[in-house]
Amino acid sequence: MFIHISQAMKIFLSLFCILAVYSCARTNNNASDKKFEFSKMISDTTNTSQDTIETATFGAGCFWCVEAIFQNVNGVSKVVSGYSGGQIKNPSYKEVCMGTTGHAEVCQVTFDPRVVSFSELLEIFFGTHDPTTLNRQGADVGTQYRSAVFYHSEKQKSLADLAIKAGNESGNWSDPLVTEVTAFSSFYPAEDYHNDYFNLHGEQPYCQMVIRPKVDKFKKKFSEYMKTAK
Repeated sequence: MFIHISQAMKIFLSLFCILAVYSCARTNNNASDKKFEFSKMISDTTNTSQDTIETATFGAGCFWCVEAIFQNVNGVSKVVSGYSGGQIKNPSYKEVCMGTTGHAEVCQVTFDPRVVSFSELLEIFFGTHDPTTLNRQGADVGTQYRSAVFYHSEKQKSLADLAIKAGNESGNWSDPLVTEVTAFSSFYPAEDYHNDYFNLHGEQPYCQMVIRPKVDKFKKKFSEYMKTAK
């Protein structure tokens, strides 16, 4: 019996991974392969600010993927996975996955604007996921996987709105951008086992087949924003 269960589990995992890769590939086909050079389109003086720490909150599908990308950005000192945008206080991962809390999976990014500006973070954000698919990224479907910018200031809101307008006019995407731009209200950190997920579990099938291709694409597409190896 244990052999049969083990074999069934292997088959299930194989089918799941194939579905994830196929669905993710379909999403990547809809995503832009062109570089979205938003930071060069506008005059953003954020990187000359005297402030040494700012916060950005992004939702772009599975927060494991978002975390793995922004951890590599020079000027980013901390990335925390969690939940924002909903009505339930202190939600659990299980509750958020049910899609009834209103929360999105997000990453809260702490960055030094003298090193990397918010407009550059937006450039990376829009360039590393598909902002044209409503409530979906690859095999991850539901409002918790929506594309979203939860702004912490009026300047962040203005830049996010400009980025969407510029993205729609750029021709980089064949469909309109559906990214939500909403005022930040609260952030609830995810359970501990979600932290640093890709770095700790990089050999798992989901990490290899879904997260790694996104990270590799980021490194190739946005090499000038990467942290230098120590």
